[in-house]
Amino acid sequence: MASAADGVGSLGAEQNHLSVPVTDHGAWATAMNNLGIMPVGISGQQLVSDSLCIQRFDPGLGLIAPINPMMAGISLVPPPPVPPDMPVIKEIIHCKSCTLFPQNPNLPPPSTRERPPGCKTVFVGGLPENATEEIIREVFDQCGEITAIRKSKKNFCHIRFSEEFMVDKAIYLSGYRMRIGSSTDKKDSGRIHVDFAQARDDLYEWECKQRLLAREERHRRKIHEDRLRPPSPPPIVHYSEHEAAMLAERLKGDSAEATAVLFTWIDRGEVNRRTANHFYSMIQSANSHVRRLMSEKAQHEEEMERAKEAFKNALLAILTQFEQITAVFTAATRQKAWDHFSKAQRKNIDIWRKQCEELRNAHSEEIMGIRREEEMEMSDDDLDENPCKKMRVEENGVCDQTQASLREENDSLRWQLDSYRSEVELLRKEQSRGGRPDDDHTHSQTHTHGPEAQIQLLQQSMLNMQQQLLSLQEKLTSKEAELEQAREEHRYLEGEVLSLRDKLLLSSAGEAVEGTNGELHEKGINGCVPSLYHSRERRAEVIVRGAVVSEKEALLLGIISTFLHVHPFGANLEYLWSYIQRLDSKVSAGELERLMVRLPSMFRQELSGVGATLEKRWKFCGFNSLGSA
Repeated sequence: MASAADGVGSLGAEQNHLSVPVTDHGAWATAMNNLGIMPVGISGQQLVSDSLCIQRFDPGLGLIAPINPMMAGISLVPPPPVPPDMPVIKEIIHCKSCTLFPQNPNLPPPSTRERPPGCKTVFVGGLPENATEEIIREVFDQCGEITAIRKSKKNFCHIRFSEEFMVDKAIYLSGYRMRIGSSTDKKDSGRIHVDFAQARDDLYEWECKQRLLAREERHRRKIHEDRLRPPSPPPIVHYSEHEAAMLAERLKGDSAEATAVLFTWIDRGEVNRRTANHFYSMIQSANSHVRRLMSEKAQHEEEMERAKEAFKNALLAILTQFEQITAVFTAATRQKAWDHFSKAQRKNIDIWRKQCEELRNAHSEEIMGIRREEEMEMSDDDLDENPCKKMRVEENGVCDQTQASLREENDSLRWQLDSYRSEVELLRKEQSRGGRPDDDHTHSQTHTHGPEAQIQLLQQSMLNMQQQLLSLQEKLTSKEAELEQAREEHRYLEGEVLSLRDKLLLSSAGEAVEGTNGELHEKGINGCVPSLYHSRERRAEVIVRGAVVSEKEALLLGIISTFLHVHPFGANLEYLWSYIQRLDSKVSAGELERLMVRLPSMFRQELSGVGATLEKRWKFCGFNSLGSA
């Protein structure tokens, strides 16, 4: 391949430096054919076909002619790609009537304008004054088929080709100097400039081509969408007595299509007085499938429950195996067996034990989640009937779960701490007794230096355990605070329920007094007095339940009372909350509202304003309640 490139380059160099004028074109053609190169600019017979010549080169332009593959040292493999920075070496082009000389390769290439879309026309300027249309056609016929030449009297013309790629070949001739014949006259010479030209015919053809491509693309897209579109449902038959009888028979089975046909007929308005009985019987047949569907649903639910039970049993079996493996690791880490393992074996056993414990904890959490879901599903029906019971069960469930989990973690940490303490004591006893002599030196070193390192590790683990215990105690205190808050809310709701019951009892007692005049005294003794007595007891219980619980509530109560006493016309909750936020940013608006609702004898809520300006205001009524009491 290198020899082929060198041969082509040497031929080009010899042609460039050839200074002998060629007068006999026949001899020149014979010499070029003998070398296996197409004669430049002369129409002659090629030695081989274009398919065997190197691609990418056009012999009509005279750049690098086709190469005969029969020549020694030349193969059919195309040359390597030419780098874009390398300048293109142009050669002399000989025509019958004129000769084209390339410009100096050191000069910059001629500039061109932006290529218009669909450009097939070029502008050719700098033509010799004596250049005719035949000479121009002779030069540019090598670029491709010419459809039209429009020549001007001012030494320029426009040439329109049949295809767009021919324009690139014509642009290549830009910068050449044309000389007609062998004359040296100024009118027979000129430097031609070839550039893209904008023509309406080219733009119109390009737009037509683009529209054609757009139509083809839409057609392809439509075919693709039609292929991907799901098939349309079969058409619904129109109503007739024969079709109604067939549909009634199909409805007796479990056909979903028959139900769809019945729905379509009813939706179309086929029901009238004459067909009402037929439609009623078909609707009755459709209704008979409800019981079957419910039984199928119950069967599937039973299967799902059995699958859940099997899954839970499998998880429990896996958890049992995890516990057994963890017990094996725990037994291996005890002093009796731990001393006989090497350092690498101890490290591996420790890693395996930690991995097994992590997997066991994750598995146990998954099982606990399944149990919680089952408990919630089982208690949903009972809790919906009684909301107070629901609140108690939720509160007790949360408390039990948190306390049980914290107790389990606390117990496990205590047990580990006790085991570590016992190991530390055993190591200290062994260290005090002194190491036992052995024959192996390495074994004696492990007995002398091993206990100290183990003591340090165990002390570090004990510190970690103590930190974990402290964190668990902090969590326990936070959970207890949340539990206390939930109990306060529960007390408040019970107080509201009792107050509502008192109001209902008082209203019923008043109606009974107004409705019966003759038996007033007897009912007053037997009915009203006990009810009033019970209502007073319950009101006293509400007051006790709504009393101030903590010092913080007492402080808030004093601040709220002072603030509302300064505002005799009342203040809304947002205004009051914004004032208290300056004193304590942790207090929420809901907490303030719950505190004021618990004490109806001190704070009263009233509506003020009309329409869009309607708002709820809280007022201080402690003095009025004290005077009435």
